[in-house]
Amino acid sequence: MLEKINDVRDLRKLPIGELEKLAHEVREYILEVISKNGGHLASSLGVVELTIALHYVFNTPRDMIIWDVGHQCYAHKILTGRREAFRSIRQYGGISGFPKSHESEFDAFDTGHSSTSLSLACGAAVGRDLTRKKHKVIAVIGDGSLTGGMAFEAINQIGQMETDLIIILNDNEHSINENVGAMSKYLTRIITGSMYNRIRRKSMDLIKGIPRFGSALFNFIYRFFESFKKMIIPGQLFEDMGVRYFGPVDGHDISLLIGILERVKQINYGPKIIHILTKKGKGYLPAEMNPARFHGIGPFDRATGITGGGAVLSYSEIAGKTLAHLATRDKTIIAITAAMKLGTGLYEFENKSPERFFDVGIAEQHAITFAGALTKSGLKPFVSIYSTFLQRAVDQLIHDVGIMNLPIRLLIDRAGAVGQDGETHHGLFDIAIIKNIPNFMLLAPSTGEELRDMICFAAGHEHGPVAIRYPRGGVNPAGFRFDTHRPFTPGKIKRLTAGRNLAIFTFGDMVPIARQVRTLLLKRGISTSIINMLTIKPLDIRGIERVLKNVKCAITLENGVVAGGAGEYLLLSIRPELRRKILFCAGFPDRFVPHGSNEQLLRKFGIDAESLAQRLLSLMK
Repeated sequence: MLEKINDVRDLRKLPIGELEKLAHEVREYILEVISKNGGHLASSLGVVELTIALHYVFNTPRDMIIWDVGHQCYAHKILTGRREAFRSIRQYGGISGFPKSHESEFDAFDTGHSSTSLSLACGAAVGRDLTRKKHKVIAVIGDGSLTGGMAFEAINQIGQMETDLIIILNDNEHSINENVGAMSKYLTRIITGSMYNRIRRKSMDLIKGIPRFGSALFNFIYRFFESFKKMIIPGQLFEDMGVRYFGPVDGHDISLLIGILERVKQINYGPKIIHILTKKGKGYLPAEMNPARFHGIGPFDRATGITGGGAVLSYSEIAGKTLAHLATRDKTIIAITAAMKLGTGLYEFENKSPERFFDVGIAEQHAITFAGALTKSGLKPFVSIYSTFLQRAVDQLIHDVGIMNLPIRLLIDRAGAVGQDGETHHGLFDIAIIKNIPNFMLLAPSTGEELRDMICFAAGHEHGPVAIRYPRGGVNPAGFRFDTHRPFTPGKIKRLTAGRNLAIFTFGDMVPIARQVRTLLLKRGISTSIINMLTIKPLDIRGIERVLKNVKCAITLENGVVAGGAGEYLLLSIRPELRRKILFCAGFPDRFVPHGSNEQLLRKFGIDAESLAQRLLSLMK
């Protein structure tokens, strides 16, 4: 059946009774592709029926569907003319794993980060009204995304307006049970009916118009009705904020979904929210049993759910295990994450020190300010956060930490290019942000041992905030120890190789690239000094200038943007007469970087070993 669905027009020709079979085929196709390519599997499997129902009921793309985060959009892409292109998802040159407006008119907006859909929908709905258009605007947001403050900022405005807007709350943290059974379904069917809503509105207007007693009678009836609803329906929060609530509804019952969507579609005034209950990983047992593991996963064996590749100790695990080990000896150490406990490796810390572990939800701004306040009690908060999500808390880094010089510790995970997730997830801006905030120290390990040692240093540092950036990826776990560490001194470079012709100043996961460049240049008779900077701020100016005096030329190399990056910082910090020795600063240019493997992306932007060696050879002739 799926091979006949070339776009949503084909979908709408199917009788409702055949849509369940289509849902099964869509799931099978998603599994087939993602088991080979990797991707966000569990969330996409959970919304297959919802996706089919939305495109069946609404006149997309004229009616706009806005996916929060967007990692659950796989079925949406398959059904909107990208069935064959889906085989290339998240591959270099293929389609994105997130909605992209340049990719299809069905992708209303580019999304990738959490909690943005309601603000986008609010703007789209107001824009529609002001330009006198008639299409529907639908936002699909998960229960996790509702922990983000931006979502409630949007609801606060949406609830004050009479604009026609539909919100789908995809709740995948609960299962269908008797508490959301017959009475709730019956009441939901009643309050979504067109006749009920016409009578409700006209009756309220009529009652308010009764002389002398109308207002009081209206208030009494309204309070009675709302109290009755509150006993049965769990959506009173939204009602109190001015958004009509409908549900909860079984998100895997296509005919039920189509029915409620059709009825809510007919209510042309005010914001509405439909609460649906779904199961992450639906239809694939390993993902149903462990949805967190299949949230974002690499290629895997479909029969077993086991991923390929050898044993790797990830940088996230090193950070989490080091912190957990330190916390057993130092009861002032606190771990904070913003809804990324597993991704940042903090599960062991939570198990060992649960009273000092805080998952604040999708609330990066709060996480930073919360951590800053903890330091006033003599505690040592470590905030573990992805580089791409740290961008959401820049004001807090400045206003609530930097100005007061509070000694929080930032563990910046997934720093640099992160591969297949693309523009919205690369961690390319953290250096440009952090190094420009006074009082912050910024460290960058190139090995697992260096990361461990820097975390141990940060635990004892009480004279201002420390940020440690480390990449996605990992190291060989053989022989790695968490029960020991080497002393670390910030602000000191480390010479890895000696050479008289060229110096490469680098750090982090670009150190191996620098070593490859050295090997290629050595074949042409050029000797190279590789300098591991280790500390991006404060720079070891004396050490850097000493190296520059003893080489003919130099470059800087980083996994981040050049503009505002570490290389530019180094160039501006050294003496003017030494600046001419810097041939160029290598890194990512002033543009958004697409998805693809890191190797492909480095090659595309000329910061792989071969490209750098060729560029240097042409300049050093």
